[in-house]
Amino acid sequence: MDEKITRLQKILDESRYTVALCGSGMMEEAGFIGIKNQDKAYDIEEKYGYCSEELYTSAFYNTRPELFFTFYRNELLNHAPEPTASGAAMAALEQNGHLHCVISSNIYDLPGRGGCKNVINLHGSIFDNHCPRCKKKYSLEYVIHSSRKVPLCEKCNIPVRPLVSLFGEMVDSQRMTKTTLEISKADALLLLGTSVDSDVFSHYIKYFTGRWLVIIHKKPHYMDGSASMVILNEPKNVLPLLS
Repeated sequence: MDEKITRLQKILDESRYTVALCGSGMMEEAGFIGIKNQDKAYDIEEKYGYCSEELYTSAFYNTRPELFFTFYRNELLNHAPEPTASGAAMAALEQNGHLHCVISSNIYDLPGRGGCKNVINLHGSIFDNHCPRCKKKYSLEYVIHSSRKVPLCEKCNIPVRPLVSLFGEMVDSQRMTKTTLEISKADALLLLGTSVDSDVFSHYIKYFTGRWLVIIHKKPHYMDGSASMVILNEPKNVLPLLS
């Protein structure tokens, strides 16, 4: 482990531009099980009568908002993950000039809440909510604690829209473009809690033409061999050892 940390530190020292991709493993190291997990998906279908691929969609938000928000609050907002040591460690690397952009696939803005400044939340954030009609912004607290089953705009009396990418929706084109640009600039690309063939990131990783591809995740993957180095551990146990 010490040898790999020394080597990774050398990579960061030599890299002119380093980008980190934060996958689902960053939520798992915080103790949060995502709705795509097989066991959780089964429980969701038992509880609501629909699978998460149906519930977490704009169709349900538009046509069955009460069930959508019941599911959204219970399964995605209640017990939302808190930043781990990874967030503060990435913020320190950013401040020291060793990390230049963080791209996250989760909707909890864990890097930003950990102190990182240059963050792309590819799928949006639970902290951003607005009225689809008048665009008035609403806090996460309003969505969670609204006295109504469906949080409504105080002016337009229509459901507030969480600014997250629901299943089946296109990712915001500006965030996609910026993600591609950041990865294409990188000398070093860190895959944290994700793998090369990630459902979310594989399309973007192909734009990486830099020198070092580093993977830090808990379980080995058959495509790990394509990386410059692999550390089989949770990022929260590795990143704080860097400077």
